[in-house]
Order: sequence, then C-alpha cells, then structure tokens
Amino acid sequence: MKAATIQELKQELLSLPAPRLAELCLRLAKFKKDNKELLTFLLFEADDLTTYIDNVKKEIDLGFEGLPKPNVYLTKKSLRKVLRVLLRQIKYTASPQAEVELLTYFCSKVRSTKIPIDSSTVLTNLYNGQLKKIRATIATMHEDLQHDYHKELKALER
Repeated sequence: MKAATIQELKQELLSLPAPRLAELCLRLAKFKKDNKELLTFLLFEADDLTTYIDNVKKEIDLGFEGLPKPNVYLTKKSLRKVLRVLLRQIKYTASPQAEVELLTYFCSKVRSTKIPIDSSTVLTNLYNGQLKKIRATIATMHEDLQHDYHKELKALER
C-alpha cells in the first residue's frame, strides 16, 4: 500500500465533517504512544510553551536523579534514555528557541552532575553531538537571539 502525500491528506481532512475528523484523531492517538503525546501537546500544552519547557526540565531533573554515576556504562545508557525522551519532546514543540533552551539545559545538567565525560569516548561524542545540534539551531535564529544563546553555549564548551 502506498501512502498518500501530505497535500492529498490535507485536502481529504478538510472535506471531512468534524465528528469524523475527531474519530480519526482518536484512532490515530490509540495507534502509537508518540501520536498520543503529540496530540496531548497540541491540545493542552502548545498554548503555554514556557510552562511546557519547565515541565520538560523537571523530567530531565528526574532522569538525572537516577543516574548511576560510578558505572560509566550504565551512566551512558541512562543519559541516552533521558536524551531520547528530551528529543521527542523537542520534536513536538517545533520551536528553535525551545530546542536550544532544552538542549543547553541538558548539557548544563551533564556538566553540573560531574559525569566523567572525558573518560568515555561515547559520552564525549554524545555531549559534543548535543553542542553541535545547539550550534546548528542557533545559526537559524534571529541575530539578537543568536548573541544571547552563544553566551550560554560558550559556558558549556569549557
């Protein structure tokens, strides 16, 4: 079965009555957890992005509380899990400011928890990869915002 294009889907959705559209959205939400989370974000949290960012930061804090620091292997696995959840939340927002803010928060938490980044190549690459994403996202922003976020980025690169 070949999937329809976005334009075809848009035209079809616009022609449907509201009850049928609601039924399709609910069916889509039942199909996969990501769809349900995205729908929840769009319906309840998209209007207040700052509160949503604060809630995601709290989730990051919870993820960092359970880090097994003495074991580098388990630390790496836990960091990847926290990062995977974070990137999914960032994808829902589709906002460059939210992306930069949340990724810088993640990197600052990695720094503040004294995780031995330099002792593991994987952890070094994971951290540097997030810095690279932050740089790329900052480059797409307005000049005033770029300047502000570059200050935060320089603090993380030390």
